[in-house]
Amino acid sequence: MNDRIDAVRRFNRRYTELIGVLNEGLLSSPYTLTEVRVLFEIAHAGEAEAAGLRERLRLDAGYLSRILARFESDGLVDRHRSDADARRQLVRLTAEGSAVFADLDARSDDQIRRLLEPLPEGRRDRLVEAMETIERTLDDPSPAAWSLRPLRPGDLGWVASRNGVWYAANRGYDSSYEALCAEIAAGYGRDHDPECENGWIAELDGRPVGAIFCMRAAREGFVAQLRLLLVEPEARGLGIGRALVGTCLDFARNAGYKEMVLWTVDGLPASRHLYVKAGFTLESERPEHKWGKDVLAQWWHLTL
Repeated sequence: MNDRIDAVRRFNRRYTELIGVLNEGLLSSPYTLTEVRVLFEIAHAGEAEAAGLRERLRLDAGYLSRILARFESDGLVDRHRSDADARRQLVRLTAEGSAVFADLDARSDDQIRRLLEPLPEGRRDRLVEAMETIERTLDDPSPAAWSLRPLRPGDLGWVASRNGVWYAANRGYDSSYEALCAEIAAGYGRDHDPECENGWIAELDGRPVGAIFCMRAAREGFVAQLRLLLVEPEARGLGIGRALVGTCLDFARNAGYKEMVLWTVDGLPASRHLYVKAGFTLESERPEHKWGKDVLAQWWHLTL
């Protein structure tokens, strides 16, 4: 958690520096960031209720009152009581206030344009998408919606890449592990039998975050093999891994398999938990040297 707190604070420091909110006056104006935000809310409301401004912006009542008094003194706003309820104070921009806000709004657009223009088009899109993700996540902190779907073009490469990245970062495997995953995915893409082999991608907020494949095992008899199970760290704890394994097992049963195996290595507690919960039992294990590491290779078995 401390690393995440540090990352958020680092982002805040960098972004506030970039857009100049640390200066005494925002956008080379005599007004602070808070004051310009109050102007923005009044301008977009047409006529705003002071109590509503206070609640929306989470401002102290006295602080907001001083801001509105300054605006009134500068000729930017007009304050009056509601005809329907004298307890309600209404605020609207004057002609001078509208002109000042329009100038500030244009300067803000120019500032962000200068921030974006040096970036290549693709990086601009990724930046905006990242900002939209931050906004959605903070607006709705509840668990994000996820779903499983069939494979689409591009998924096989993604599966090989993400396996390679995760196992290099977390287990220290060299590039030969990614090559193995790419070979498995390529073999599936070239000549899998759709009657008895299939694959699925898990998506979270429309982005791939997990995968699993049901393939025919290279052993005697009609035996299924669970392969390339992956759940990205950001998507763990949502039930995605359990759903991927369950979908794979359901397909295997419907395809007529009577047993399923999987090959893995020791030291992956999250995956092991899923396998044990699904009913797999350890069939055999032996030490091997693979992908630049000494590993304990394991075969697991399940009667369907």
